Amino acid sequence: MTSNLHDEVRDFLTSRRARTTPDDVGLLHAGSRRVPGLRREEVAALAGVSVEYYKRLERGNLRGVSDSVLDALARALRLDEAERTHLRNFARAAGRSSAERDQPVVRTVRPALVRLLESMTGTAAGVLNDRLDVLAANSLGRALYSDVFGDPARSNLARYTFLDSRSTRFYPRWEAMADETVAILRTAVSKNPDDRELGELTAELSASSEHFRTRWAAHDVRFHRTGVKDLHHPVVGDLVLSYEAMDLPSDPGLTLLAYTAEAGSRAEDSLRMLGSHAAKAAHEGR
Repeated sequence: MTSNLHDEVRDFLTSRRARTTPDDVGLLHAGSRRVPGLRREEVAALAGVSVEYYKRLERGNLRGVSDSVLDALARALRLDEAERTHLRNFARAAGRSSAERDQPVVRTVRPALVRLLESMTGTAAGVLNDRLDVLAANSLGRALYSDVFGDPARSNLARYTFLDSRSTRFYPRWEAMADETVAILRTAVSKNPDDRELGELTAELSASSEHFRTRWAAHDVRFHRTGVKDLHHPVVGDLVLSYEAMDLPSDPGLTLLAYTAEAGSRAEDSLRMLGSHAAKAAHEGR
């Protein structure tokens, strides 16, 4: 297991222990303490393991840990579903061989997926990897994220969110978007802690953005599956769009992200207008 993985596991478990109070787990007579979180001995007792064994886990060594111990630890630290998955991902990574960890990260999108994207008229769609690089998009997706696609070398949603000042206007609820972006990257780390480019990306963002650096230190994770996003596009103005993020089993590490508008809504009219604007621009650019 790499030292990076050890560090990630240690920091994640330490942060979850620090945020869990004795009252949270029913320890009403815990006595005086210097910090509000649980002590290691308390977590060990709640999880049904020895203190030494828990210390080994918190040092970052998850190699060989059983699912039952992981579940007990998750209950003791009151982990939600996303955090439980994060912990299991770390454990799986700890058990992989060097050859398995060195598998190349997907960088291209199959032609069939590109055709699927282009067939999704009325829907803004794209394919992203775990680093939030936008690898492909249909014409409406490119139009929606025109700021991102304006610089092909930086077509990464995390860089756009934290390093491009236009993102604070594009995302009216920027703080929530920033939280979500960092949580997605945190999840990516547990799935592939040896991804060198992911490490370079997070190091770049940490060095360049205090907003990113603060959030990164919190070790928060969450699922990014479905929801509603408020956007402000420079051409068509405010948009309220539903999104679906679907993992692609045939292309591990890739996600299809699709935005749709409610039928008959102002957002549907705006998406249609945006599509027409993009088609006209493409025609004039020929």
